Amino acid sequence: MAEPNSPTQSSVAAAITGTFSTPQKVRTPTREEKESAERRKRPVFREQEETLTPTLTEPEIEMEEGLETAEMIVERQIPLLIEKNKVFGRYTGQFGPFEIVLRVDIDGFNPLLKVSGDYFLISGQTKSYFGSFLADSITAKVVDGMITINTTAKTSWPTSFTKLSIAIKQTSVFQALSPAMLQWYHKSTNTPGAMYVCHNTGRAFRTAQLEQDCIEGVIPTISYNTASLPSGGPDRVLSINSVWQEAGIDMVTSGISNVIHLDPTGPEARWTNAELHNAMVNHFSVYEEKPEWAIWLLHACEHSHGPSLRGIMFDQTGLQRHGCAIFYKNMMGATPEMQRQQLYTCIHELGHCFNLQHTWQKSYATPPKPNMADSLSWMNYPRFYPGGASAFWNTFSFQFDPVELTHLRHGFRPYLIRKRNPFTPAGSSFDVGALFEDNIENNSNLMLKLESKRAFLLGEPVYLETQLKTTSMLDQQVISNLQADFGFVTIGIRKPGGEVVVYEPVAEMDAEPTYTVLNASNPAIYQSSYIGFGKDGFIFDQTGTYQLRAVYYHRDGSRIVSDTLAVRVANPTNADDNEIASLMLNNDVGYLLAFMGSDAPYLQKANESLDLLLSDKFKDHPLAVFVQYIKGVNALRTFKTMTADKKIRVRQPDFEWGQALLKAVIGKSKVGGGLDNINHHKAMHILAKSYQRSGDVQAAEMAARDISTHFNNLSLKQHVKDNINRQAAGILASDI
Repeated sequence: MAEPNSPTQSSVAAAITGTFSTPQKVRTPTREEKESAERRKRPVFREQEETLTPTLTEPEIEMEEGLETAEMIVERQIPLLIEKNKVFGRYTGQFGPFEIVLRVDIDGFNPLLKVSGDYFLISGQTKSYFGSFLADSITAKVVDGMITINTTAKTSWPTSFTKLSIAIKQTSVFQALSPAMLQWYHKSTNTPGAMYVCHNTGRAFRTAQLEQDCIEGVIPTISYNTASLPSGGPDRVLSINSVWQEAGIDMVTSGISNVIHLDPTGPEARWTNAELHNAMVNHFSVYEEKPEWAIWLLHACEHSHGPSLRGIMFDQTGLQRHGCAIFYKNMMGATPEMQRQQLYTCIHELGHCFNLQHTWQKSYATPPKPNMADSLSWMNYPRFYPGGASAFWNTFSFQFDPVELTHLRHGFRPYLIRKRNPFTPAGSSFDVGALFEDNIENNSNLMLKLESKRAFLLGEPVYLETQLKTTSMLDQQVISNLQADFGFVTIGIRKPGGEVVVYEPVAEMDAEPTYTVLNASNPAIYQSSYIGFGKDGFIFDQTGTYQLRAVYYHRDGSRIVSDTLAVRVANPTNADDNEIASLMLNNDVGYLLAFMGSDAPYLQKANESLDLLLSDKFKDHPLAVFVQYIKGVNALRTFKTMTADKKIRVRQPDFEWGQALLKAVIGKSKVGGGLDNINHHKAMHILAKSYQRSGDVQAAEMAARDISTHFNNLSLKQHVKDNINRQAAGILASDI
């Protein structure tokens, strides 16, 4: 196939290359013409229109004594110079079977002085993505109103034609923008390649669709005046749309599309990840089955995790659905502080939908970037900024940092939109090995340790325990959100074939970090994460040995690297194991495992397939306990479903069925045939709460006492037992 930039693509390149490279014989201008041209010269780019004031060209003449004095001013009329159009934005052209979308970023708001583009291949009635290019360092000059850009580009496809020249004629503000003439050249010989005439199709570098729904009683963010509180940057009124416009993204939205009624009282008012994902899949009306930027945003009150969770971004593997939700429980109100926090949270979650990482996690982006804990960006956490939240807000200019802007405006298309091509590496499979390199020194007094089963059946859910320990007797405050879905711990996995991937959750949760103090009496904290299924599907989907390593991001910016844990996934030994492995490695089952069950209609077949492991034939199979666990948890909670007319239907808990399932899970786990200790404790906690909510106080009290009794009899460290006893004593304090 011809390259879109090579001579094979353009049979007329040689004939038209003179436009760019062949000097034209021109008449030598006279001195008067040169002086006239000098007066007409303008700066290449002007931030605002200039006003010319008429000047005096003759001195005042004093008349002879005795004559009446008068001032005689001879004015020469100078025509006002017409303001020129700024030259930036998106240009589109086509030549042969290739269409190009060219992005010129040399003027306008916060220009980055870069040029980039995407190529698409047109075949019959179809169009597909071909590749992208980026020119980081450009040289631009203006001669007689013609802007010429010469640079060398990096391309996503192998080619020798990497030099390019772009010519754009300046026009007045009363005229349309001129086309951009793009000519490619060979990197060594300067042989002309293909040439494209690209017409301006918009000032934004990219366009995205945003659909918003809102839960009744929630007042979503509208705008924030940056002059309301101390901050960096210019004062201005910002909205979701204007923030993205400044970043070069045209966020097309009609505002709040639907207001959804939901009683704000009771446990059903909280949203689970399963409910949010179901709502996105069934009610994202602008979504189409093609790679694009289309985002659904729900403004809600509270997540089931609690009020500290302010935002969540969730996705569906293999499809281009992007959804996020904002939770206003802890940031309701119209004060400047609340308006600022609301806008920040919305932009932060939408940033994740463009594959922007947290600023302290840029090193495992695609491609990797430097981690920047001190970045003044929408993607940082104010508390993580050196000096704390106050220092962040006082300096924050309400913009993305330059690295993020480059990604948004000029990143290769697959880096922003995950492709639906299963034959190309996933975005997270880029070389991220350096992220998990050992520290040369570690003076933080902190250690990160990983624990897990060492052998798994193929298809068995993989849970990983992260332990953060202190080596000091002194108090040390640490972030206690060690569960991998919160982003304070990054987990890397080297697969049997050598590929290194990063676990990226289906639902990425942005919560205000919670803190705990480590010291002699509380030397460690522990949490368990399900890491078997993420944005790109199953991770442990082949037999062999896997190596796991994690990084914890301490509040002072320290990077605490764990030990390396090796686990093995064994081959099925019989027909039953092979059948169950195939059943468990279905992607829809992966969502059920990640969401701890779901009533979503699109997961109904997966739910039904798991019933095989509840049958008499397989109920004692080692993997049956995981099915009992997720189905039991889901049965004991409400499940909200949006109807077609945007009303909420609530399925109430099935206490009898759910309690029976969890009792089976707990019984197996007590004899070592079920869950790890952390998930076992969680299952016992859920069971005790379910008895309380169903009105069986006696059973609830017995279940709470059983937690302390069981774990006190295990060979656990005393501080772990003390924590479990404290939690057990408070389980029934409230029905929350």
